[in-house]
Amino acid sequence: MALSPFDPDAELAQLTAAAPGAGGIVSFVGLVRGEGDRVDTLHLEHHPVLTQRSLDDIAREAIDRFEIAAAHVVHRAGTLLPGEPIVFAGAASRHRRDAFLATDFMMDRLKTEAVFWKRETGAGGTRWVEPRDEDTADVGRWNTAPRKS
Repeated sequence: MALSPFDPDAELAQLTAAAPGAGGIVSFVGLVRGEGDRVDTLHLEHHPVLTQRSLDDIAREAIDRFEIAAAHVVHRAGTLLPGEPIVFAGAASRHRRDAFLATDFMMDRLKTEAVFWKRETGAGGTRWVEPRDEDTADVGRWNTAPRKS
């Protein structure tokens, strides 16, 4: 978890260093959306221990579920502006497919299960943000997806 801005390139370098000999590394960087001038700031409240534990659990489950050598997750907390990186998720594996699947899996879990309370502020006021129905459906597909043997 990061309270200040993070450098996605540095996070990718850390993941790469953690998986020498990997044949494929996949990373995803999520940015704060401005929603067409509707969002001025996004504030993420967190509990330092519980939030970090939820991030670690998601990365660990990806390692347990897929043939990957390493998984890495960083998520911002605090007040963010549109265009700022909010999340980095990446996986390294011998072959590309498992790295893609593991990264997709981690992002689906992060959207629905990471311990954060999100609040958007813009011209229309302030509103709390909850996972969308699409986010819940996305994470549900992993309940039937094959696991590594």
